[in-house]
Amino acid sequence: FSRKKPLFSLPIYYPLAYYIGDDKTIDPLEEGRQEQVVALIRTQFLKRFESSVSAFETSCDRLLKKLLAFLEVYSEKESQKKRLQRWKEQNAEILGYVAQYSLRLPDEGDIEEGEEDIVPQELLDAVIDLQKEDYNIEEIMAEIFLDLDQIVSFLEETKKFKPQHDDKLKKLIRLLKSKDLEGQKVIVFTEFADTAKYLYKNLAEAGFEGLDQVDSSTKGGPGEIIKRFAPYYNRSSSAELKEKGLEEIQILISTDVLSEGLNLQDACRMINYDIHWNPVRLMQRIGRVDRRLNPKVEKKFIEDHPEVEEFRGKIMFWNFLPPDELNEILSLYRKVTHKTLMISKTLGIEGKKLLTPEDDFDALREFNMAYEGEKSASEEMHLEYQSLLKDNPELAQVLEHYPNSIFSGRKKLSKGCSGVFFCYSLPALDKEIGEFTQEAGTTQWYLYDADKDAILEGLGDIIESIRSKPNTNRHCVMEQKLLVEIRDKVREHIKSTYLKQVQAPIGVNPTLKAWMELC
Repeated sequence: FSRKKPLFSLPIYYPLAYYIGDDKTIDPLEEGRQEQVVALIRTQFLKRFESSVSAFETSCDRLLKKLLAFLEVYSEKESQKKRLQRWKEQNAEILGYVAQYSLRLPDEGDIEEGEEDIVPQELLDAVIDLQKEDYNIEEIMAEIFLDLDQIVSFLEETKKFKPQHDDKLKKLIRLLKSKDLEGQKVIVFTEFADTAKYLYKNLAEAGFEGLDQVDSSTKGGPGEIIKRFAPYYNRSSSAELKEKGLEEIQILISTDVLSEGLNLQDACRMINYDIHWNPVRLMQRIGRVDRRLNPKVEKKFIEDHPEVEEFRGKIMFWNFLPPDELNEILSLYRKVTHKTLMISKTLGIEGKKLLTPEDDFDALREFNMAYEGEKSASEEMHLEYQSLLKDNPELAQVLEHYPNSIFSGRKKLSKGCSGVFFCYSLPALDKEIGEFTQEAGTTQWYLYDADKDAILEGLGDIIESIRSKPNTNRHCVMEQKLLVEIRDKVREHIKSTYLKQVQAPIGVNPTLKAWMELC
């Protein structure tokens, strides 16, 4: 992963490096973007390797398929087709392993006949369109073969790697059986769904009971799982779960889908199986269990489970840090990612220890202000949200009772825009089931600026137009016809930008979650 001699060239993500067209005026911003994408992909490989071999193997599997898709599309000459076919034959064993690995989905049963194609059609359709007169396709293909050879060498190693070789997994199992955690509710956070599934499978095989796992692709959403893990702080109880025939969860493995805005304080033990890039994410993870306790809920909880009384209000958490050698390599890329990796052993959060006992909050505050000069608008909003929840303990419960779609309005702020604000849930391809779902997607804000007849997406601009206080009066004066016209205009904008970019099929649409009239 040296910058001068990297293991991966990744030419499909940096085609401008192979540009030979007559027009040499390449957009430096686009070239810089492509170069950064390559650096980020290399870094992500290392980050997933830090998480688990399973997550790393999945990355190798996905990249191999994308590279093969490019060769399939651009191998037009007979010599090119022969070379590709020969490479496949030479690596038939590992390609067969990849095909089987990709089809090992939970609860899917046996593999059906005819599903063994290594490169799915959607990857062939998504291959970048390069004009042959402008790019050195032969050189790109040669580099791809070298990348494929490197991936195969990695996959040959991961194929041999078994859970009994995994020291990190074995350490987790010993920790869960320790006196600090045995019999306790524990949430295990990981950045990657592949790692979450890997941990769930192996902890179940190790005999742990009351175990479950949740990520963005979990069917039906996380609602029921949250209630089974933290019934008392989600208006239920152990007895009520038993009456409904539901098993209470003792150990919950989760990605950051549960890292904010939820009540999980039935648990007071948390494990970071890997460290997130963003220090704000770590604060959010800890904030799920380190929350204000409700005296009435606590009384009921302790009446039902007197054995936990001595642990209530005492938060403990553990962090799995990468070995120094891996951390040293990862840290080389902080300038490329513009996000210094939160692997440093000198950062913490107020009143608690984030990574090691020597951490302090001042270091974290200075660090947050130092990278990129200031926090991003998104991070500022997350911190503001956490502050609101802390200052208003009843707010979380109020939010839980809101309907699935909300409309309101307010007078335009002096620094804001006239128009309409929209919050949309955008679908994305769930690679595990091969379908577009809202759960696999993201949330996006839009603001229609009536004065400029423009649609804004910058969070910094939008937040200043919609920020309100508890005593802000509702103010709705726009005609419904105009509101609907603006909404339709924003939906068309989403279709021509986001949905087109992710190649969503016809019939896949965004879901409007909230909108606000500003005038």
